[in-house]
Amino acid sequence: MFRTIIICLLAVTLFSCHSKKNGDENPLARVGDVYLYPSDLQTLYAPGMSAKDSINIRKKYIEKWVKKQLLLQKAELNLTADQKDVSQELDDYRASLLIYKYEDMLLHQQMDTVVKDNEIQDYFEQHSANFVLNQPAFRGLYIKLQKSSPYQEKVKNWYRSDKEADMKDLENYCIQYARKYDYFNDEWIYFEPISKQLPTKPADMDAFLRNNRYVEEQDSTYNYYLNIKEYKLAGSVAPINLVQDDIRRIILNKRKMKLLEDLENDIYNNAYNKDKFDIY
Repeated sequence: MFRTIIICLLAVTLFSCHSKKNGDENPLARVGDVYLYPSDLQTLYAPGMSAKDSINIRKKYIEKWVKKQLLLQKAELNLTADQKDVSQELDDYRASLLIYKYEDMLLHQQMDTVVKDNEIQDYFEQHSANFVLNQPAFRGLYIKLQKSSPYQEKVKNWYRSDKEADMKDLENYCIQYARKYDYFNDEWIYFEPISKQLPTKPADMDAFLRNNRYVEEQDSTYNYYLNIKEYKLAGSVAPINLVQDDIRRIILNKRKMKLLEDLENDIYNNAYNKDKFDIY
């Protein structure tokens, strides 16, 4: 909240622009003795922007600028001198901004951003209860074939099989004939995106997964085949491949916090040892 207030104060200051006319430019707007000039808007325009977009952006900016100037004038008139003194807040914000930039520079220089698979696995095993599915997930395969595609009796056998040779035959067939072929026997995916590709959308995904292993559906143009090899319902512990990106972010954030804590302590202890500060 504090930072937001200070940013707003800085924004108002920046919006003030020029307090008198600029002889080289014709102003776009004026509020009291404060003017807005075309040069103040140069950073708004992106390369390749259409004339219509440029006009709309300029119009919105000018309107916003006028409103801010009017609001600033009201604040100047109605606040006391003490209320208008924001020097301490600006100093605090400057200090916070400089510290943030310094810490960010050190993080880029010193922080190890590589998270190994075994680190993700270890963290998942120690905190698996924290990773719960909010929707069903499953492993299996999905095929969408035109009704005119040949050898679909073989497809019906292949897609149900666990034999490696049959899976290879199915893959070769689908490369040639399938409108869509998704194979995810080896990793978990969320069920909802696949369920939306079936002609009959399951009203209850949990019940659908419980009651089906092999699904064959059709519409006027296509045949659909779905093998549900394994499933997990909402509320179950999530498979690791679905949460590994979250775990990676958690591990990196912990490293970041540790590095910054160590930095703060090192600077403090070094200054203490060199008698650079006193606490009375």
